[in-house]
Amino acid sequence: MRIVILGLSITSSWGNGHATTYRGLVRGLVKRGHDVLFLERDQPWYADNRDLPDPPFGTTKIYSSLTELKDRFTKAVCQADLVVVGSYVPDGIAVGTWALSTASGIAAFYDIDTPVTLAAIDRSECKYLSRALMMRYDLYLSFTGGPTLKRLENNYHCARARALYCSADTSIYYPESSDACWDLGYLGTYSADRQPALDSLLLTPARRKDNGSFVVAGPMFPGDIEWPPNVQRIEHLAPVDHRGFYNMQRFTLNVTRADMVQAGYSPSVRLFEAAACGTPIISDCWPGMDECFKVGSEVLVSLNPGDTLRHLSLPEEERRSLGQRLRRRVLRQHTAEHRAEQLEGYAMALLNATAHRPSQAMSQR
Repeated sequence: MRIVILGLSITSSWGNGHATTYRGLVRGLVKRGHDVLFLERDQPWYADNRDLPDPPFGTTKIYSSLTELKDRFTKAVCQADLVVVGSYVPDGIAVGTWALSTASGIAAFYDIDTPVTLAAIDRSECKYLSRALMMRYDLYLSFTGGPTLKRLENNYHCARARALYCSADTSIYYPESSDACWDLGYLGTYSADRQPALDSLLLTPARRKDNGSFVVAGPMFPGDIEWPPNVQRIEHLAPVDHRGFYNMQRFTLNVTRADMVQAGYSPSVRLFEAAACGTPIISDCWPGMDECFKVGSEVLVSLNPGDTLRHLSLPEEERRSLGQRLRRRVLRQHTAEHRAEQLEGYAMALLNATAHRPSQAMSQR
């Protein structure tokens, strides 16, 4: 297939989880023989922090405005078998409207932030998607699975809602022999609704475990946070350093945004990446976790500081076995190749079904 993806960013992972997701997906699609063009809006904060300025898979092009996008890439969008517009794309409503009116193949929306998107839609505050556009896309690819898929179809009248979770690129994320520097670490951009869980599940245990070593990596944390002396801070960690970071932790912490906890079935890309490294995971609790990993035998759940401290005291042999089981699950179900195959399957099923008769969504454009 000829595929065009208009996403937030693939060249810079600064302050976003989209880039690593797109990198794995595009690499997987190209590996399966597809021709992929990724279009990214030039933004100052990403332009100044491009850790992969020229991705070595597919083709990446940068555009500076909606006008330039239309002038340079109308033909590519028109000729594509599949056009994907992602969440948080600048001027996303205008971009989506243009893509839907231009595409002659399948048009899909990829929501890497589904619960956040739907909450903003309900408040009429979403800047990259509208209710009218949701109904026009042939496919709504959702970061969130479970009951949210039916909600998208029944309440928001999306034509076809399908789960497309994040994943791990196992060519990048894998175990390495290294001595653990930290008992527990966390990687993620600051979010006010995640901070209470981070306080409870990492910072408070750090205060209680004076002889422990902890680390929090990620940008945008406010200056007024009181970090315990045994918690190391890393402002930004480029994806090239993520594998080493996970491999230097005895355990890593997964903390989920409030909207995603409420919706459930919203695994983080960090969850899959750490798992691919064989690093045992301590996670907050949310519905649908068992769809990805078995609680207790593959992922440990922590509800309070005491749970975290208890998990940190696991015997070394049990800790290693936990990480090995976790990695095996990723290799079976959650690699970038699995997601590329899923997306291919969704698109090919729709292309085959509409080969002789355009779908209702296509005919309504």
